[in-house]
Amino acid sequence: MKKIIAMLSLAVTTCLTSLHVAADDKVYRWRLAESWPSNFEIFGDASQRLADNVKKMSNGRLVISIDSTNKHKAALGIFDFVQSGQYQMGYSASYYWKGKDVNTLFFTTMPFGMIAAEQYAWYYYGGGQELAKKVYDQYGILSYPGGNTGNQMGGWFKKEIKTVEDLQGLKMRIPGFAGEVFAKLGAKPINIPAGELYTALERNTIDALEWVGPSLDLNLGFHKIAPYYYTGWHEPATELQFMVNKKAFAELPQDLQVILETAIRESAFNMTAHSYHASAVNLAILQTQFPNVQLKTFPPVVMTALKKANNDLIQELESKGGLTAEIIQSQREYLKKSRAWTIISDKVYLDNQ
Repeated sequence: MKKIIAMLSLAVTTCLTSLHVAADDKVYRWRLAESWPSNFEIFGDASQRLADNVKKMSNGRLVISIDSTNKHKAALGIFDFVQSGQYQMGYSASYYWKGKDVNTLFFTTMPFGMIAAEQYAWYYYGGGQELAKKVYDQYGILSYPGGNTGNQMGGWFKKEIKTVEDLQGLKMRIPGFAGEVFAKLGAKPINIPAGELYTALERNTIDALEWVGPSLDLNLGFHKIAPYYYTGWHEPATELQFMVNKKAFAELPQDLQVILETAIRESAFNMTAHSYHASAVNLAILQTQFPNVQLKTFPPVVMTALKKANNDLIQELESKGGLTAEIIQSQREYLKKSRAWTIISDKVYLDNQ
């Protein structure tokens, strides 16, 4: 009898081991929807790098296919795709969802806010990650930094901006909180997906637009239509976003969860470096090969008006209290702390060159 029991025990153990191995060998097939057209440089490279690394690190157990706007036809619908589970992942920018929840704004960038290094420090060590979790947990979504473009340019304009009055009635593609700032000064902000920007500018659907910076703007050809290229104020640290459906993530084995999060972090870092490199290269091309392009900075009177409008709108948001006020206060306090170091380190160094 003991021998029979031992044999049965061995058989059960073998069976359980086989089941465990089978579970470990299961292939999980995910889909990722992104806000960009297919083969979109830098941004599209980041999502593809993520998918490639996940497949390699998991030995093919987690496979992520990517659908661009050419397929899903909804550049600004990524939030809904991921929340519903239609896609397990998304790649976009958090401030596109301000119409659903104003608190999503703060995890991309804010006008006159933190630069990239300050914002990363706030997110990972200053409480930003915990605040993002409070926002996105409500929707069954995990949100991860997806790479930073750094300080974005202020945009391409067909006409030079000399006074605040020049903003009156100006139709401009500009998303996020900056669009609200411009609207307060009389402009008409419009949010248009990347694949439609050139046509909108060419056909006078808009008078101006901001996209990213030399890294992505040059190849889209905006300089052929709008020769005035302004320096930035509105997006000092534009962070993209990887979103993951929480239920789908929970169904992954723990090792695949770690692999996915590690690949996200690596892809985001690489995208940040790639974007900075491309901006440096393409700015030199703009300056040497396109003499029609005039690099401009908004006049002091315009900048003063923009800052005031921004501060007024921030105060309105903060007065609502709750999580919105908590995020605003967290960013304000961290900016004060980090900016002192930025000035003593980076700014002093640059000023002395």
